[in-house]
Amino acid sequence: MSGDAYEAARLDMVERQIRRRGIGEPQVLDAMANVPRHRFVSAQHRHLSYADSALPIASGQTISQPYMVAAMTEALDLPPHSRVLEVGTGSGYQTAVLAELAAKVFTIERVSALADSARSILDRLGYKNIRFRVGDGSRGWPEHAPFRGILVTAAAAVVPERLLEQLEDKGCLVVPVGGDSDQDLYCIKRFGRDYERRFITRCRFVPLVEEPPT
Repeated sequence: MSGDAYEAARLDMVERQIRRRGIGEPQVLDAMANVPRHRFVSAQHRHLSYADSALPIASGQTISQPYMVAAMTEALDLPPHSRVLEVGTGSGYQTAVLAELAAKVFTIERVSALADSARSILDRLGYKNIRFRVGDGSRGWPEHAPFRGILVTAAAAVVPERLLEQLEDKGCLVVPVGGDSDQDLYCIKRFGRDYERRFITRCRFVPLVEEPPT
């Protein structure tokens, strides 16, 4: 497929899969139109890059369905100056979408091979506002907290308290919560010492792997 064909497929994806399903934030729509999803997909699945589905990547992980990426990003409601934490770099696709919107993205991936691959792709695409770490994302990145938004791309059995503690006031944690088969996606917004939980949609993510406390 040529570059023009990929671009046409991407714009069609934004219109049919995202805008028509209720995602209306212009900055999110622009980010989804700008990021070349096919660059984050293996050659084997590249013809499906703009399909309405998640796709397999290395290490038993997935690149999320485009609509889910857009819905999670819109829920963060990020001002342009935002600092964002992503838990689960994966392919790097969601990272790129966040980098289109935020001033600084901090992303953590526990699988070093995935982190290295994502970093290579994102570097080639020219993103300069991303910092990477390999490790347990459920612990967050406290030395760079607080964050305006925290986005978790794996399913937690319960909401990780350490991530809530790293939100700034009026910041939002977007996280799938539930069992292995399917989960509920929430936006949890901080107001001082209080938190307001809003249901977004049902979803299906791989489990969040947390290392035991040391």
